[in-house]
Amino acid sequence: MYYPEPIAKLIDAFTHLPGIGVKTAGRLAFHVLRMKEEDVLEFAKALVNVKRNLQYCSVCCNITDVDPCRICSDKSRDASVICVVQEPKDLAAMERTREFNGYYHVLQGAISPIEGIGPDDIKVAELLKRLSDERVKELILATNPNVEGEATAMYLSKLVKPFGLKVTRIAHGLPVGGDLEYADEVTLSKALEGRREMI
Repeated sequence: MYYPEPIAKLIDAFTHLPGIGVKTAGRLAFHVLRMKEEDVLEFAKALVNVKRNLQYCSVCCNITDVDPCRICSDKSRDASVICVVQEPKDLAAMERTREFNGYYHVLQGAISPIEGIGPDDIKVAELLKRLSDERVKELILATNPNVEGEATAMYLSKLVKPFGLKVTRIAHGLPVGGDLEYADEVTLSKALEGRREMI
C-alpha cells in the first residue's frame, strides 16, 4: 500500500463489506478522513451499537433492540396469518407496502445444499413451534423467487401440511412498468401461473 497504515487498515476494513472493492473502499476511507471528528465518532458509535444492542426476537427471529420486537408486541395485528420471509430486509420491504397486517417469521436465510445450508441452519424449528398456536390459520411463504427461495418454500409447504393450515405463496411475475420483451422465460412463466381474473 502507498498509504499510511491507519488509512490502509480502514481501506482493508471496508473491502470486507459485500460489494465493496478496493477502489470504492479507498473512496470511502478518504471520505471518512474528510468528515468532522464528531461525525466519525457518531458513525463508529452506530457501528458498535449495531453489534452490541441488537438481538433476534424470541418470537419471529427478526433483528430487534427490544424483545419481543415491536411487530410481535403489536396486539392489533392479525394473529391468524404468519408471513415467512428470508431476511430482515425482506420483512422491511413487506412492511413498506402497508398491505400486510399479520405477523412475520424471519428464517435468517434459505435452504441451499450447494452452500451447505440445510433446514437446521435456518429458523425452521422456531417456525414449527409457532404453528402450534391454534390462532394461526394461514402461512404465507414470501421467500425469494430464486432456486434457494423456491426450494425453501417447497420444503416448508410439505413440512407444515400436518398442521392443516392454508399455505400460500406470494405471486411472482412482471414488475409494474416492465416490458414483456425484456422478461426472461421463468418470470413470464410465473406471471402466467399467477394470473387472475379481471373484474
